[in-house]
Amino acid sequence: SSGYLGPEFYVPVWVILAAHAAIGLGTLAGGWRIVKTMGMRLTKLRPVGGFCAETAGALMLIGTAAGGIPVSTTHTITGSIMGVGATQRLSAVRWGIVGRIIWAWILTIPLSGFIAAVTWLLLPHG
Repeated sequence: SSGYLGPEFYVPVWVILAAHAAIGLGTLAGGWRIVKTMGMRLTKLRPVGGFCAETAGALMLIGTAAGGIPVSTTHTITGSIMGVGATQRLSAVRWGIVGRIIWAWILTIPLSGFIAAVTWLLLPHG
């Protein structure tokens, strides 16, 4: 496969609107908490550190995209923030929080699959 969608590919408007709503509600519900965790609890991030983390994350995404490797922007920026914190000293990174983040990543795929399966089973299939 060339990785491109054909001209017959169509996304219903309701799917687009539902995705927008889900992303917006997720950001509204947890956005500040996530920003606080990443920039203050994981490690104390100063503006120059934030710049370095964002630059490293962007370069990683560009490199992996060029190589056709799908990666998560969340994973890249989290790793970059940990790297910036670790350059100060290893103890500047709160490794317990890192562990909780990694567990959340591990559980996300199977739990999302389970929720999708239950949702599919509950909906009519016309």
